Amino acid sequence: MGIKGFGATALASALAFAVVVAAPAAEAKDWRGWNIHVEDYPVSHGMEAFMAEVTEKTNGEIKGKVFHQGVLGSQPDAIEQTRLGIIDFGEFSLGPMGQAVPEANVVSLPFIFKSIDQMHRAMDGAPGEALSAGLEKKGLIALGYYDAGARSFYNSKGPINTPADMEGMKVRVMNNDLFVDMIAALGGNATPMAFAEVYQSIKTNVVDGAENNPPSYESTAHHEVAPYFSFSEHLIIPEVLAISKKTWDTLTPEQQEIVKTAGKNSTMLQRELWKERETASLETVKAAGVQVNMIEDKGPFQEAMAPVYEKFLAANPEMTEIVELFQNFE
Repeated sequence: MGIKGFGATALASALAFAVVVAAPAAEAKDWRGWNIHVEDYPVSHGMEAFMAEVTEKTNGEIKGKVFHQGVLGSQPDAIEQTRLGIIDFGEFSLGPMGQAVPEANVVSLPFIFKSIDQMHRAMDGAPGEALSAGLEKKGLIALGYYDAGARSFYNSKGPINTPADMEGMKVRVMNNDLFVDMIAALGGNATPMAFAEVYQSIKTNVVDGAENNPPSYESTAHHEVAPYFSFSEHLIIPEVLAISKKTWDTLTPEQQEIVKTAGKNSTMLQRELWKERETASLETVKAAGVQVNMIEDKGPFQEAMAPVYEKFLAANPEMTEIVELFQNFE
């Protein structure tokens, strides 16, 4: 029976069925990735390497594009779109992730990590697995935890070596009660404000300083108005490369293994690129005359955080086990 004998209605139904069947496969092959950073940035290079490896190892069965500079929306919007499968994968800061994934709040606790290296080990080990389980419950599959550096204090007054050096200091923080409580516990006065306002606020003595990682400190020229940088590393908040569970579930086991491996390779690359970027930023600010000091004994700073942890756990008792998991990890 030819097409004429098949009947227009039957042919239309057959074509519609073919489109429905083909749709999931077509979506899986044309991924969209969300990224807030500019193209020339460690995170961006890591994501591009991830997508390139997936495309190569699947022989082009899966291809896609990383959209940089937040063109697909803000992070909260992008997280929701990724959970829904509208965006296939993205790289997200775990700081703001707490609204969607409660477990992510734990890595925003001051001094929850002992160092960058220890953070890497923890996120690649049991603590990271516990956090990944929380992400999966919310529709996100973690492929790797990227490095966003450690946040340290910088100011216009002088080096910080002990909490006493922060007594009465006015410090800009991100808009989070945890960080306000952290500064108060160290004897300072926290001032939440937009990041874009920090330079002028330090210059005009509205605040004495702020806290951030070396690349952010250098690239925003904050070192021009706050020439004392003290390595406290009080906040080490990693970021996550994650794929939508809806996208993940369309993959074959072989494709899932390729994606997992690409995620790990991407993570190792990004961490190395971040380290290089951080070293370059420190060299730049030192050449500009910034006085950089390591806080040799962080014990007093860590001990001062006891009331911050008590308040957090009183408000989030269900987080006790995962907090202890992170604290006890060596």
